[in-house]
Amino acid sequence: MKTYVPTQGAEPKQWYVIDAEGQSIGRVAAVVASLLRGKHKPEYTPYLDCGDSVVVINAAKVRLIGSKGRRKIYYRHSGYPGGLKETPLEIMLEKHPTRAMEKAINGMLPGNRLGRKLATQYRVYAGAEHPHEAQNPIPYTVK
Repeated sequence: MKTYVPTQGAEPKQWYVIDAEGQSIGRVAAVVASLLRGKHKPEYTPYLDCGDSVVVINAAKVRLIGSKGRRKIYYRHSGYPGGLKETPLEIMLEKHPTRAMEKAINGMLPGNRLGRKLATQYRVYAGAEHPHEAQNPIPYTVK
């Protein structure tokens, strides 16, 4: 008996488009991270990039549950003393609607070389239009 071990690039990548309108930001991010990793495929291998590419549309219309818009705060630091900046989620969705979704997806990917490579294989758009029609993306529904 021999064990099948997939190799990098053995199977072509498929493109999926996910409509985030009315969906919870965390549920959409979890589905996107799972598709990027390839966990929906029978030949999933944890150390290989065997996942697909994903396009997320309507990221500005995600649903926030409870008071998460005010309570969830994103932090960044300029590197200078006193340079800690705070941004609540609702302000981030107003100014940069795609950034909150990107941070949620990146937080669910591995923190290594593979995760940095997978982070280049998705696109997030605030509206319903996207320039990836040539890839024939398959619509994917978040449950």
